[in-house]
Amino acid sequence: MYKKFYVLLIMGICACATSLAQAQTTYAEWCERAATAIEGDSLTQAQEYIRQALRLDPSNPNNAMLFSNLGTIQREQGQYELALESYQLALNLSPMSVPILMNHATLSLELGRYDAARADYSQVIELEPHHKEALLMRAYIYMQQQVYKFARQDYDTLLRYAPLNFSGRLGLATLHQREQHYEEALKVLGGMLADKGGDPAYSESDLALVYIARAGVELDMRREDLALLDLHEAIRLDAGQAEAYMMRGQVYLMQDKKAQARRDFEKAVSLGVPQSEAREWLMRCQ
Repeated sequence: MYKKFYVLLIMGICACATSLAQAQTTYAEWCERAATAIEGDSLTQAQEYIRQALRLDPSNPNNAMLFSNLGTIQREQGQYELALESYQLALNLSPMSVPILMNHATLSLELGRYDAARADYSQVIELEPHHKEALLMRAYIYMQQQVYKFARQDYDTLLRYAPLNFSGRLGLATLHQREQHYEEALKVLGGMLADKGGDPAYSESDLALVYIARAGVELDMRREDLALLDLHEAIRLDAGQAEAYMMRGQVYLMQDKKAQARRDFEKAVSLGVPQSEAREWLMRCQ
């Protein structure tokens, strides 16, 4: 996923290092070897080459990005604490680098360190007030921490300059739902289905997610028949949406249609829903 990014970035460092001075040639060669190793999926070898470059020239101005790339390699290998350390070393050298801040924030979020991630996203937003991903992810963290006022501010900021942004609109609808402002949630979701164009244009899978989200709101409002119609449409658009089958199975249970409910729960499991999550629902179908 990140291979092309690594290679381009490290090759850029190589070119820059070579142009700085002839004495940097060996440093550049280690970078080139790292890039070649990444291209060949030899991430452990790439780590060693990056470390060699860092040891050879610890004061090189390009080391911040080398530490960041080292962190991303370690993250892909499941070495999360080492990756955090590498990202922090990168930030020590370049504390205002948006790409490095985003890398550190993403890993912190994956590890459940919400406050640390939020601090990084806040720094990015201070540097780039309209940074889409930082606004979305900070809003997500505020949602998880039930700080809805600040989540709304981030969604509003994003949607003021990107009014058709898919994730921003879906997040705002979810916020309305959590606050039990169901009509407002339906208005946002209905708008998304009405224009079907976004930033970028919505795919059928995107639209399926909107139908699933609207079905969830309708279920909260006890409008099971409407929810069922939306779930049928979601599955028509994208038959791989496990959540749609789980939700439709629950609606079928409400309607005492146990055989249909069981089929949907079993389909959801086949699409990746953990058996432990579906077990209780399957037992209700007996």
